[in-house]
Amino acid sequence: MLKSLFSRPKPAEKRKKIIIVSGLPRSGTSMMMKMLAEGGLPIVTDSQREADEDNPNGYFEVEVSKKLKDGEINWIYDAQGKTVKVISYLLEFLPSDLEYDIIFMDREIHEVLAAQKKMLARRNETSSISDEEMDAQFRSHLKAIKYWLPRQPNMRVHYVKYNDAVNSPEQVVPALVEFLGQSLDSAAMLSVPSQSLYRNRA
Repeated sequence: MLKSLFSRPKPAEKRKKIIIVSGLPRSGTSMMMKMLAEGGLPIVTDSQREADEDNPNGYFEVEVSKKLKDGEINWIYDAQGKTVKVISYLLEFLPSDLEYDIIFMDREIHEVLAAQKKMLARRNETSSISDEEMDAQFRSHLKAIKYWLPRQPNMRVHYVKYNDAVNSPEQVVPALVEFLGQSLDSAAMLSVPSQSLYRNRA
């Protein structure tokens, strides 16, 4: 069905770079999406996942992104010139004939695990994997993806530490604007990070 809704551009069409916000789940990707949206960038979201106690400002997700690993890639061609959220585990499945500026959110693993456990608890769900196993998996994945990313000729990467974005947004925002090379509303971006939402500290 997706193939009938989305089509790849013809080779002659000029392709635009896509901004990708990525990182581990619960690493601040939603906050960054909100910052970029407030800054004036067009974003891609289907609004299927509504804001809740875990993410009061919203998730800014597009459900079909989870199907990248299954070969559902046609939709990403319609995201050219826009901003999309893709978790780090799916970056390798992005089409290689497009160019990407990737904003990668880095957060202390213990904080990520704590945030995930609280989210699962609110949903009355449990994980079958221990914290130690999940910690090891996260660290192994981050090591691999950070080795892989700079070796991709169609990707530029800018790393943002979550605690820096919350504690020192006045330093993070100018670096973001410089990386993206676009005119953004910095004041609006600065208003997004909130200490009240930094609830799982290492």
